[in-house]
This record gives sequence, C-alpha cells and structure tokens, in this order.
Amino acid sequence: MARQLEPLATSAQPATPGLGLRQRFALLLAVVGPGLITGIVDDDPTGIAGYSLAGARYGYLLLWTLIPITIALAVVQEMAARMGTVTGKGLAALIRERFGVRVTAVAMIAQFLANVATTIAEFAGIAAASEIFGVSRYISIPIAAVVIYLIVAYGSYRRVELVLLTGSLVFISYIITGFVARPDWGAVARHTVVPSVRLNVGYFTMLIGVIGTSITTWMQFYLQSTVVDKGVSRRDYWLERLDAYFGSIASNVIAFFIIVTCAATLFAHGLPAGTVTDVAQALRPLAGGFASKLFAIGLLNASLMAAAVLPLSASYTMCEAFGWESSVNRPVREAPVFFGLFAGLLVVGAAAVLVPGLPLLMLMFIPNVVEGILLPLILILMLRLVSDRRIMGSFVNTVRQNAIAWTTAVVMIALTAAYVVIAVLQATGVLLA
Repeated sequence: MARQLEPLATSAQPATPGLGLRQRFALLLAVVGPGLITGIVDDDPTGIAGYSLAGARYGYLLLWTLIPITIALAVVQEMAARMGTVTGKGLAALIRERFGVRVTAVAMIAQFLANVATTIAEFAGIAAASEIFGVSRYISIPIAAVVIYLIVAYGSYRRVELVLLTGSLVFISYIITGFVARPDWGAVARHTVVPSVRLNVGYFTMLIGVIGTSITTWMQFYLQSTVVDKGVSRRDYWLERLDAYFGSIASNVIAFFIIVTCAATLFAHGLPAGTVTDVAQALRPLAGGFASKLFAIGLLNASLMAAAVLPLSASYTMCEAFGWESSVNRPVREAPVFFGLFAGLLVVGAAAVLVPGLPLLMLMFIPNVVEGILLPLILILMLRLVSDRRIMGSFVNTVRQNAIAWTTAVVMIALTAAYVVIAVLQATGVLLA
C-alpha cells in the first residue's frame, strides 16, 4: 500500500508568494519542460498521419473534436503531473503499489505493446520525411537510431530536455503551413464549434484515431516519470500545472493547423492521401513548394523527437512497474535494464521500417486506434489513484476534474463499442459504408 503523504500547502496558491515577476519567470523556465514536451511530442508521426487523414478524407468535419479533446487532455495531463509532484513516483510504480502485480502486469504488457507499435510508427515517420528530401531510409534510419541513443544514454535529463525543447520550436512550421494553404476560414470557424457526425465505420475509425492520438496512454506515463526524474518539488507544483496546461493547448493548436492544411488542399481538390509523402508532395502544386517543405521539415522533426520519447516512455514504465532503476540521469552501468530496453526498442523500431514495401501511413495510423482502445483502462487506474487520499493527501481530484476525466473514459469506451458494432453491421451488409 502506498505511504501516507502529508498534505501540500494548497493547490490554489503558489508556495513562493514573495517572488517578483522576474524571479517567477526564471522559476517557470526552470520547471517548464515535462508538460510542454509531452504535449508537443504528442504531435508525432502517428498524430500527423491521423490529423492529415482526418483533413484529407473529411475536410473540416472533425475540427470540432479538438475543443473537448483539449479540455480533457489538460485535465488528464495535470493529474499525471500532480501525482508525480506529490508522490515522487512514476505512474507505473503507483499502479504496482496500489493494485498489485497482476493488474500491473496486464496494464504494462498492453502499454508496452502499444509503445512498440508506436515506436515503429515514429521510425516510419523518419523514413517518410527523409525520402521526401531524397535521402534513403537505409541511410537515415540507422543514423537516427544511433544519434538518439547516444544523446539519451550519454547525456543527462537536463541535456535531453534542452534538445527536445529546442526541437519543439520547429512545430511552428505547421502553423505557418496552415496559413499558406489559404483555407476557408468561415468554414473552419463553423466546423470548429458545430459538431458533425457521420454514421459509418470510416468516420468512427477516424474519430477514435483522432482522440487516440490526442490523448494517449504513453503521455501519462512519460509526463509523470519525467516530472519525477527532473526533481520538480512540491512547492513548484503550481508551475508544473501551468506547464501541463500549456503543453495540452500547444499540442492541439498544431493538430488544428495540420487538419486545416490538408482539408484546404487535399480534400478540397479530391486528392487521396496514401502516404505522408503523398501529403507533402500534394501540397507543392496546391499550396506551393514552401508549404511542402515546411510540412516535411515538421514531420522529420516530430519523428526524431518522438523516436526518442516513446522508447523512453516504455523504459520508464517497465522499470518503474518492476522496481528496476529508471533515470536518464544514471550512467548506463547503473541502469542497465532501463537503457537496454531503450536500445532494444530503437533497434526494433528501426529494423521494422527497413522491411521493403510496408505502408508507412497505415503504420503510423494503426497505433492511434490501439491507443484509443487502451486509454480507458489506464485512465480508470489513474482516476482511482488520484482520488485516493492515502496517496494524494489534500490533493485528490476535485469534483470537476473527476467529472471531465470520467466522461473522457466513458466516451472512449462508447466510441470503441460503436466502432465495433458499426464494423460488424457493415461487414454483414446491414449498414452501408
């Protein structure tokens, strides 16, 4: 059973009220990182593929999902950050302590398999982006895997975080691309606030995929683990909460512009998207070479960042769950299982993408649906943990936070069930696609 934790000061007031504006800004820069990186990396190749498909196949119809997704993501991310700050433990460790080995094993195996699939998708993104610039995947993939391993294994958490934060700036390219594409802003505004639903399996698959790539289980494990690894103290919780909120908003602003870009170009001209390469190349005649290059640069940057973060998330999760040393700040010899898992996932992800003839866009999209199905299980475990006063003290969830998080879990279960039912009805000819 988890140890009794003394209550924090309060969640409503900062623990450093005497600081001036300059000191508070400096403190924010010192704490910011886990939430922003987690949110930004959520727009990984699977996310870019999912949002690109949503825009290319359904135009602006799915934009309305981003508002409730942003609210739900902010609540879930804040819960993970709060649990890490309060307990000093990762999510996997808390699940093991609170629910026992059996529940932990089931949750961790499911999460690990999802991470493996997503890691493969990240390397698929590197392959797709490098080939847009004329570089063979057989050159780019091995180089990327080696460089990523060296940066993580022989750096510190601070250095790895600095690299990832610097990479986050490149995502501005997707916002610029959205304006270059010259969308119908009236239609964009209308579909952002007015829900549009289509009763067919394709729409529900895309809907689950968009939610699955926006709110993923790896994010909660990674965010909480990095809050602990960074050593964010309880007195700085209020800043970490802002970090989690800002990361959630930034993630979906980028998603918004990816959907808008593909809707204004590919969907508007009836061009199907078979691969991410197709998306970038199709932008050239429709929105210009500048937009095409920006899209490709964003994809490459997202792929490289995510190819580092996803294996890290899996390594944190497995090591915390089974009590092994887990920290980027440790030398390789002091955390051999942690870095061994990290290296193993890099090898698997890189090797899988080097198999000739694999459909890269489908490789990037499948993990979104898997994550959408897995999310309710992990979210329910998180809700039970964050509502337990023996673990969280006075920092248990508020009624509003519980309402949003439980609604998210219920909606995901309902969407998954609806997807299965519609797929069966269409397969038997009862419902037309």
